[in-house]
Amino acid sequence: MSGPDLVLIDGSSYLYRAFHALPALTNSSGEPTGALHGVITMIAKLVREQPEAQFAVVFDAPGKTFRDEIYADYKANRPPMPDELRSQVEPILDAVKAMGLPLLRVEGVEADDVIGTLCNQATEAGKSVLVSTGDKDLAQLVNDGVTLINTMNDSVMDRDGVRAKFDVWPEQVVDYLGLVGDTSDNIPGVPKVGPKTAAKWLNEWDSADGIIENAEAIKGKVGESLRDNIDSLRLSRELATIRQDVDLPVGIGDLQSSDADIPAGRRPGGWSRVLGTAAASRYCRADSHRPCP
Repeated sequence: MSGPDLVLIDGSSYLYRAFHALPALTNSSGEPTGALHGVITMIAKLVREQPEAQFAVVFDAPGKTFRDEIYADYKANRPPMPDELRSQVEPILDAVKAMGLPLLRVEGVEADDVIGTLCNQATEAGKSVLVSTGDKDLAQLVNDGVTLINTMNDSVMDRDGVRAKFDVWPEQVVDYLGLVGDTSDNIPGVPKVGPKTAAKWLNEWDSADGIIENAEAIKGKVGESLRDNIDSLRLSRELATIRQDVDLPVGIGDLQSSDADIPAGRRPGGWSRVLGTAAASRYCRADSHRPCP
């Protein structure tokens, strides 16, 4: 089976996961490096495993997004980024650039929306995509040509995988998320509606619109909660929808990797070995006779 044409790495998803999954590593100067190590190691692994693919690494840009304009309390319950992680963001971005990988941060939208737009462009061009992420929201992007991989546990999710995990199909995931909400993003959803109820309703009525049309037929407290929270359902669905029409500075045809360039003076202290291995992974891709580290 051939590999994907395009690999999109959800860098923002892995920032926090690497930060919390790894011990509190530091370099010789006492600066925290755990997230840096985790993210760059993950990227290097993907580069080795997908030697023929185009790559892009996507991070959230600083500042508010259009979702904050829609709902002032969006992500309002999240604590500030820990200082130990914040100090690693710029070194991670520098490391990605030094590896020669295209890096995208687009103001006013989230990394998910950039990835969604690139997936849409790739699908229209007939290209296959592998999205590396730990974010369940991106399951809505899965189709016959778009697959998700979680490199924390090496699980792969295609259309059948989405169905197995959520008991709905990818095209129903937005409505599913609108019903159950998302506490991490402070998306309210419909009170009393959990994953099993949401999947049951979507399997019976196909979509959130179908559920709303049949709301009077749903008995009990959960039906009452639905009827009382139709506006919340619609808002939550809008917030959970990943945009696929973002005006990007580049298209999929422009995502060309360059030669790795890691000057010693720019290497975050203590991690020259990790960055060096990542650079070697890029170097060996172009020539199958070169052994990959």
